[in-house]
Amino acid sequence: MSAAPGRPRQARTEGEGPPVSPIRLGCIADDFTGATDLANNLVRAGMRVVQTIGVPAGPLAADVDVVVVALKSRTIPATEAVAQSLEALAWLQAHGAQQIYFKYCSTFDSTAAGNIGPVTEALMDALDSDFTIATPAFPDNKRTVFKGYLFVGDVLLDESGMQNHPLTPMTDPNLVRVLQAQTKRKVGLIDHTVVARGANAVRGRIAELRADGVGIAIVDAVSNDDLLRLGPALAAMPLVTAGSGVAIGLPANFDIAPSLQASALPAPGRLQAVVSGSCSLATNRQVQDFIRTGRPTLAVDPMRIASGIDVAAEALAWAAPLLADGPVLIYSTADAGAVKSVQGRLGVEEAGALVERTIAAIARGLVQLGVRQLVVAGGETSGACVQALGVTQMQIGPQIDPGVPWCHAQAEAAGGAGVHIALKSGNFGADDFFTKAFGVLA
Repeated sequence: MSAAPGRPRQARTEGEGPPVSPIRLGCIADDFTGATDLANNLVRAGMRVVQTIGVPAGPLAADVDVVVVALKSRTIPATEAVAQSLEALAWLQAHGAQQIYFKYCSTFDSTAAGNIGPVTEALMDALDSDFTIATPAFPDNKRTVFKGYLFVGDVLLDESGMQNHPLTPMTDPNLVRVLQAQTKRKVGLIDHTVVARGANAVRGRIAELRADGVGIAIVDAVSNDDLLRLGPALAAMPLVTAGSGVAIGLPANFDIAPSLQASALPAPGRLQAVVSGSCSLATNRQVQDFIRTGRPTLAVDPMRIASGIDVAAEALAWAAPLLADGPVLIYSTADAGAVKSVQGRLGVEEAGALVERTIAAIARGLVQLGVRQLVVAGGETSGACVQALGVTQMQIGPQIDPGVPWCHAQAEAAGGAGVHIALKSGNFGADDFFTKAFGVLA
């Protein structure tokens, strides 16, 4: 660590390019929508944030408090996820990050082998840290942790629909048990009775756990008040691992207060579109809500893609004459039964890859047609789309729904022009999210 949180920022040597001051918080996110989810909470708390798509190859476009490095590492082999995360860590350390934040999904998305545990261990080793916390709690989006069990709304994780996730089915809501299976370090619990007593009680519990050989502790949180109480206890911790919720309690450690200026974006262009590859329950409801508005919608059939038909070209030809009249939706979203049927015929990985490539090609084509307000639904889909658009950095703007902000980026697909993009995690957003999003920019 180059400095403890709260240490005054020192100017860099001239000629290194922006940022001109060390970044305060360096974040590593395991998918692209999760990165914007985290960045959104930090911006709302007053921090100036840039999200990069992968490890930056050059200087940042602005002097900021936080850099969120967005990786696409949630479902890749653990060794690759570790290597990418360590590369991101090295870049963040080189740019003066005073604290590191490893961000994963608020539903703790992972396979039996990782990647949350292996990446956490690798970061701890690299930072010479013997203890960190882990909690996906995000009460604003109804993700809460109680006695180490993760709830989604009023039900346990394995009853929430996540048990049917096509890539990372979550069948055990006990996070201590889930994480212990992924790490060699002993996993413990800081329960709600401790968190409720505040930062000093949390520090005391951490000391007890460390003395007992615990290296990672799941932390209970059922409200934002819990997260705000937790924040000060993490001020000197080299590594924090969490969903995006914990972020609301960290800016105060750097003497930063909420400010509307942190979320200001340039004025948007006119043409609007939505592309959706998520098959979550929330996104299925959002697609149906958009259909009910009577706006133009087009479903993408994976089997037609597999047969060799240029579905992306068809979709763009359909959308081109409609865009001037308002937003259109192009989607591959389907219910769990339909998804499993396609996976059974094509294979899980092939079905996902076909749809991702097609939706990404459609997103690129829409921007080339002049779309400057683009909503993308689905974590894997978002990763494919921003790469197809040639986006390398995004400025984080105002929140649409908890966990989902508008962003602004220079896109190669737009000839270097600015595009407003919202990257929505599949499980996030109200039913009217797709129409609400454009209202926020208007």
